[in-house]
This record gives sequence, C-alpha cells and structure tokens, in this order.
Amino acid sequence: MRGEPSCPKCGGRVRAPGLFADSWQCDVHGTVHPLQPVIPPSVEALSVVVHRTQVPVWMPWPLPVGWLFTGVACAGDDRSGGRATAVACTGPGPLGGMGELILVAEELGVGLGARYAGIDGPDPGPYMSVEKPPQAKVLAAGRPTPLWHVTGAPDDRAVFAGEARGLWLWAVVWPEQTGLLMYDELVLTDLRDAGAEVDLVPCGALSPRLLKP
Repeated sequence: MRGEPSCPKCGGRVRAPGLFADSWQCDVHGTVHPLQPVIPPSVEALSVVVHRTQVPVWMPWPLPVGWLFTGVACAGDDRSGGRATAVACTGPGPLGGMGELILVAEELGVGLGARYAGIDGPDPGPYMSVEKPPQAKVLAAGRPTPLWHVTGAPDDRAVFAGEARGLWLWAVVWPEQTGLLMYDELVLTDLRDAGAEVDLVPCGALSPRLLKP
C-alpha cells in the first residue's frame, strides 16, 4: 500500500489513466483521486504536500502541549494537484492516555474523510444535524468554523465535520473521549499560509491510523 497509489475511499488498488480511461479508476468506486503513498512524517514530506495541494493542509498551530505531527496523506495526482489532504497529530489526551487526531480537507465526493471516519461516504452531510447548534467550533485560518458531530462512526472514535474555505473539514479523534479536545476551540492553520513556520513543526513516529483507519 505504501508503494503505490490507492483508492481514497476503500484503500484498494487503482489503475492509472491509459488507453481506455483518462482518469484513475478503482474497480469498486470508479473514477477517483488516487491516495498517494504515505511516507514517514518529516518537514520535507509536509512541504511536498503543501506545495502540491489545491486544498488546505490543516494543522492545530500551535500544537497542543505535548502533541506532535505524525504524518500527512494526499489524494490527487500531478495533473490535478491534491484534492484532499489528511494531517495526523498525536499527543496526550485530555483525560489521560494518548490521543490521535486526523484533520481532513477535501473537495466534495473524494471520500477520504469518510474512510477515516469509518462511515459510508463519500461526504458527511447525511450524518450531520446542521439544523441544530454545532457541537464544536474551531478557528480555521482566522475564521470561526462550526463543526457538527457525525453520527454512525465506530465507537472507538469521535468524528466532527463542517465547512472551511468552501471545502469539507473533518476532525477524526481516537479514542472517543479525546474528542473533548475539540471543545477547546482549537486554532487551525492552513500550512499553505504558514511559510517558514512549517520548518518548526515537531515530528513524531508515523501514525498507523493514516495507513489503516
């Protein structure tokens, strides 16, 4: 899986554009934006995604105390640019133990966020009660951004979703009680706007959640 692109919706193999199709194809999901191989977290890996992507690369910045950047994934190819990004961070949970957070920015229909959330995708809309007040708020690129709880996810995680910069923003947190982190009004930075500050991001070991949600 780490050596070749895969389907962002199911992790299955994809076929490159060729004689019979001008787009990447999954046998199950048809035309997809391929998920590129996940590489170990480093400032260099982050910079590659930041410069390639067409969508935000969200990260809590500054990171909560004791938290580290633990990986980044990107769906899209060289021709279309990144159409979805996923940034993983790991650190001490509010109630003890270790917590993990994956933030996904994606265009409509890509399906990467739904895969990490563990729900049938591709988008969170059917699982959100937007007529009710949001359960959490973050500050995304300086704008107050409401996030709603996403129902139907497995019990081991908490999932929130909303819209930022006209695209889906997902926050998937393990274990479920680490979701309390989302009630602290996290400040999210689009790393495309961060400039040289990207060089200061502290890196940890690769999060296995990025490879196998």
